[in-house]
Amino acid sequence: MYAFEYHRPGSLAEVASLLQSKPEAKLLAGGMTYIPTLKQRLAQPSDLIDLGGIAELRRILIDRGSQLVIGAMTPHAEVAGSKDVQDWIPALAKMAEMIGDAQVRNCGTIGGSIANNDPAADYPAAVVGLNATVHTNRRTIAGGDFFTGMFDTALEDDEIVTEVRFPKPDKAGYAKFPNPASRYAIVGVMVAQTGGQTRVAVVGAGPCVFRLPDFEQALSGSFSADAIKDLSVGSADLNSDIHASAEYRAHLVKVMAGRAVKAAG
Repeated sequence: MYAFEYHRPGSLAEVASLLQSKPEAKLLAGGMTYIPTLKQRLAQPSDLIDLGGIAELRRILIDRGSQLVIGAMTPHAEVAGSKDVQDWIPALAKMAEMIGDAQVRNCGTIGGSIANNDPAADYPAAVVGLNATVHTNRRTIAGGDFFTGMFDTALEDDEIVTEVRFPKPDKAGYAKFPNPASRYAIVGVMVAQTGGQTRVAVVGAGPCVFRLPDFEQALSGSFSADAIKDLSVGSADLNSDIHASAEYRAHLVKVMAGRAVKAAG
């Protein structure tokens, strides 16, 4: 690990000031990805800004009965155990419960997960599938516009995710085929209907979260696993590695989509 200066500010204003004065600084949320990166000397920031001391970033609430608000520094375990989340979007609570192991769930955060945008992370499926909005210290970004590529997002270098807001779906379900060691999604699928619109969001299968328009159209007509049983998923642009071939991932997408629909009831 290379040497760096460590900062633990108590407010977003302090974070913004540090980012302006130290252009080589990096933000630390849960650290589940970035700390191993530092240990392997794959990154060499001049400064590390720990967001863990900012109380306003760690919260869960229902805002005016219209949106579920989850602060960026809220750990996965708190999302999984929150009564508000369980009542508002049960599929989101169940998804958070599937992430990693107990240590990851208690340290990793929703803001860190979506800002990192690992292809196999679960939360991008929830943000896109549930039509959430990502709020930063500067602006609001639609969930569908936030994830732009492998480990890449719409965030500017000095922009800070503050919270994610989810509308209440009419129904939603998530299903994942996990890597047995890491619990990362080899394929994960979030299926949701919100205000008459159906969304199917897939993670793990490609370089970035993506939607399945054909599946969405079929489920809009009949929200059942039978509605998508004759559809197929192309493998040309899917990931292929030691864990699963592109062809196997294409098969899993369809299987997980069916299970997600059944989970949504």
